[in-house]
Amino acid sequence: MHLHSDICIIGNGAIGKTAALGFAQAGLSVTLLCPSAVADIHHEGSWDVRVYALNHVANELLTKLRVWDALDASRIAPVDAMHVHGDGAQNAGKLAFDAYGARVNALAWIVEDSNLNQALDTALKFTPKIQCVTGRAVEIDTSGTHALVHLENGDCLQAQLLVGADGAQSWVRNQSDIGIDYRAYHQRAIVANFECALPHQGVAYQWFDPLQGVIALLPLPGQRVSLVWSAPDALAETVMRESMAQLAERLAAFAMPVLGVLTPLQPEVRKALPLNFIRPHAITAPRVALVGDAAHVVHPLAGHGMNLGFADVSSLLKIVLERESHRTCGDPRVLGRYARSRKEEILLMQMATDGLERLFSSEFEPLRVMRNLGMNLLDGMPVLKRRLISQALGRLVS
Repeated sequence: MHLHSDICIIGNGAIGKTAALGFAQAGLSVTLLCPSAVADIHHEGSWDVRVYALNHVANELLTKLRVWDALDASRIAPVDAMHVHGDGAQNAGKLAFDAYGARVNALAWIVEDSNLNQALDTALKFTPKIQCVTGRAVEIDTSGTHALVHLENGDCLQAQLLVGADGAQSWVRNQSDIGIDYRAYHQRAIVANFECALPHQGVAYQWFDPLQGVIALLPLPGQRVSLVWSAPDALAETVMRESMAQLAERLAAFAMPVLGVLTPLQPEVRKALPLNFIRPHAITAPRVALVGDAAHVVHPLAGHGMNLGFADVSSLLKIVLERESHRTCGDPRVLGRYARSRKEEILLMQMATDGLERLFSSEFEPLRVMRNLGMNLLDGMPVLKRRLISQALGRLVS
């Protein structure tokens, strides 16, 4: 079987599905190649431990594609404020951001992975010009006038542009001979959900500790919070062997003053994901564009990995749809524009997240004093804080 389309997208995550919807709704034909389904067990009605803090760029893109309003709104929590704490007990640095100061209705929205993907899957079913193919790609050929993707079963997918949305270990990136800079953080992101005794008031809390890593408690609807703990490998192994009740006890030192007692949500679920830094040497190749984790993997301490991916999709859609009539979707000029459009934001986020991880993982006392002092000074500078919020929101605020 030889399938033709304008765009071929490899990857079955939220970023790939969003790209498929965007191109198809604009009138281009799309082939979405997904690997054979692997069930990620999620109990009906339970709270997904994998959540995203989606910013305004993500919100606007999903709204434009009519996906945002299809989400289960009862399971979305707006982030009205963020309180960041340094280390050092009474001398710890503190930094606070809030939606009112940023003059926006919310800093971000906490959305479960399952909620997002269910809405995207429903939209895909009712969108013409999308053909979903299940299979395993074994070879890419971009030497001719089109990108050709050969599948294990002998089928071939032909397109003007191949979009790699296949994650951090991207097969498309490897097949396109795009090298990477790689560094293991020797940390794991532990995720779990809890009920809190006190109302969170829409506040996302984050604590930096050189020995325990970065602990974030994000608001969920009701008196519930989602944990994202970037813990050193040895500590993560210990925590994952303990019970959820013991995990709640470990968090008490941080959470008790602001959220009260934490109680694990039922059914008790937690996961631990290895954390790495991956910077591809390019995000394009002949007739190929990378988006999402295939194009960049950053530390989750800022919660912007998924937002960078949505910004990739938004930029790629705009540039492809605004190309000159004589250029194909995979024209080198078009891909060059996409690469230039994403270079600055990706680099800034990589530098910021990697730099903060290095800064707060150090136990060097003078550095500890300086970083806490810097946080307190920044907290008293509203103009600079608004610029930081603007960067986090993905758009300018007044």
